[in-house]
Amino acid sequence: MKYTLKKLTSMLITLFVVSFLVFAAFALIPGDPARRMAGMEGTPEQIAAIRARLGLDAPLVLRYFRWIGGLLKGDLGQSYIYPDSVWSLLSSTLPVTAALAVIAFFFTMLLSFPVGVYSAKYENSLPDRVLTVLNQVIMAVPPFLTGVLFSAFFGMVLHWFTPGAYVPFSKSAGGFFAYLLLPAFCIALPKAAMATKMLRASMLEESLSDYARTAYSRGNTVDGVMYGHLLKNASLPVVTFLGMSLTDMLIGSIVVEKIFDIPGLSSVLVNSISNRDYPVVQAAILLIAIIIMVVNLLTDLLYRLLDPRIEA
Repeated sequence: MKYTLKKLTSMLITLFVVSFLVFAAFALIPGDPARRMAGMEGTPEQIAAIRARLGLDAPLVLRYFRWIGGLLKGDLGQSYIYPDSVWSLLSSTLPVTAALAVIAFFFTMLLSFPVGVYSAKYENSLPDRVLTVLNQVIMAVPPFLTGVLFSAFFGMVLHWFTPGAYVPFSKSAGGFFAYLLLPAFCIALPKAAMATKMLRASMLEESLSDYARTAYSRGNTVDGVMYGHLLKNASLPVVTFLGMSLTDMLIGSIVVEKIFDIPGLSSVLVNSISNRDYPVVQAAILLIAIIIMVVNLLTDLLYRLLDPRIEA
């Protein structure tokens, strides 16, 4: 309990600092939302009236605490350019991005654990060497480039899917998840390669431990030792890496969405940044920060559950 409270306190302090930095950054960068809303023909009086209506004429600190007060009440504010509230915009797009990241996360696990164990079991064999080289290549290719290549090859050459033919979940759950499989695979590949390399190294290190030699001396088979003894301990650093990678996959999903024309968080963020729609951008970044911190907290707690030796 002490360990959990310590982590929660640290997370809340970090969240407060991040919220202020996010708010201050967008409040201080060049560009006036009121001037953009008034248009080219806007007079100084009209711009001043818009600034007063939006509360932009108040001091920075006062505006920040007004914003925080609204957040604590569940009010994320009103978009400057969209007719919808900020919460309405984010609640309709974030689930799409989150679904893409979660699918990518499961792809990462499904790929990394079997391949990592196989490489460790057949160390220095021809398949292991091929996989090692392939891992290095995959780790060097960013998801957005993989997305472009896969979209062109599987969409335009093989015609396995139609680029841009996104299917909303409300229309067809099967079509929705089917369309997300390829972009999720693009996001998962580099993380799966890293996790595979990490698991292989961890398995080989654990195989040299005293308990592994003892298990072999008792007549256990190679598979029995690997799956019954080594895998649990070797998985600890991989579990931590995968937990932290989920947040990277969320960011990667925002990038890959533009390539596959998925109406997720990226479409709202790009338009909001270019149009100085600060309430949307601030809320989106803060929400992503909260998700990252919660995932990291859960990862720390899971790691402590798997390895009680960690001190509070």
